[in-house]
Amino acid sequence: MATVFVKNGDVDGALRNLKIKNAKDGSSKQIRERAEGYMKPGVRRRKEKDENTKNSRKNNRYNRAA
Repeated sequence: MATVFVKNGDVDGALRNLKIKNAKDGSSKQIRERAEGYMKPGVRRRKEKDENTKNSRKNNRYNRAA
């Protein structure tokens, strides 16, 4: 679990930093996956493939604009 310190009473900034740290280390994704329970290997593969396709399209959209 990530640790963030509140400086000068800026709770909103600390919360933002916590969310960024959790996103980078993938802890929120792991928690979500555990909450969903067991997935059969084929279902997990299909889900990963769909997610990778979505990310690829998103990256292509950003690369075309640049």
